[in-house]
Amino acid sequence: MRKLTLLGAVLAAALAAPAAAQDKVKVGVFPVSSSLPFFVAQDRGFFKEQRIDAEMIRLIGGPPNVSGLITNQIDASAILVTIEGMNANLKKPGVAMYISLNGQNAQYQMEQFVVRKGVNARSLADLKGKKIMSAPGPANVTMARAVLAVAGLKDGDYQLDQLDMGQHVNAMTAGTFDAGYTLEPNAAIMRKNGVASTLEAGVIAKYILGDPRANAWVGGGVISTDFIKNRPDVAQRYAAAWAKAIDFINANPKEARRSLLKNTLTPDDLVESVPLVKFVNVANLTNSDRHDFQTFIDYSTRLGTLPERVDVNKYLQRF
Repeated sequence: MRKLTLLGAVLAAALAAPAAAQDKVKVGVFPVSSSLPFFVAQDRGFFKEQRIDAEMIRLIGGPPNVSGLITNQIDASAILVTIEGMNANLKKPGVAMYISLNGQNAQYQMEQFVVRKGVNARSLADLKGKKIMSAPGPANVTMARAVLAVAGLKDGDYQLDQLDMGQHVNAMTAGTFDAGYTLEPNAAIMRKNGVASTLEAGVIAKYILGDPRANAWVGGGVISTDFIKNRPDVAQRYAAAWAKAIDFINANPKEARRSLLKNTLTPDDLVESVPLVKFVNVANLTNSDRHDFQTFIDYSTRLGTLPERVDVNKYLQRF
């Protein structure tokens, strides 16, 4: 009888016990379409399947994400510009380990120059004398200037000002700027509202890499080495959920796009047409992809954005 009583107590305790605890992972998230893997992993339950409680920390642009990674205030970043990630790695090696990369070109659109309705510009060279807004952060500003330089414009030929991404559509609507170096989905919203049109997309691949079909690996998902060392099992499970999200996006882009609705400024009637970058897990990068990545980072070194050459392969994390 005593054994039965004890058995009953054990069973009752087991039934009353909560589900396996989830491990908290703090993730810096920039609410743009290139953060889609995070939104999909969250919305589709991929984090939950891996017992991950992914806490979204809204951080706009690279600098606050880098600061959060260096100080361990965040464990991961949904999207970190690779120039800023490599710069951070020079300061604290391994602080930004890329588990995926985002490819951009004329087909997989993200960065692009737009012009306000009524502004006469048919090429980048026509932006001479124009007032241009730029996506924030040193990497975005540097790339915007570098592209304009290749197109034949010098410093002083135009005015370029950083502007928070959340203000891009309003600023163009108000006529504050003539043109802009902006990201998706903002460009799609401008086109829909009729306030601006895309002058040219995929400009980094064309003007910086010299091939419009190349992949400009401008950003990607990262985790920190401290996260990997201190909680290796959690880091591996986080990466598994992330990889599953990217596989889902590539297999089901139409369904995956629905996650842009509540997580970005994308309106319902645009969600199926907003351009997406090429999301690739590090395990699936080809030798050509790695070459394009190194070329892009080497160009940044020549520009002086990075103080010394970086071997990108050291900061690609495969599980």
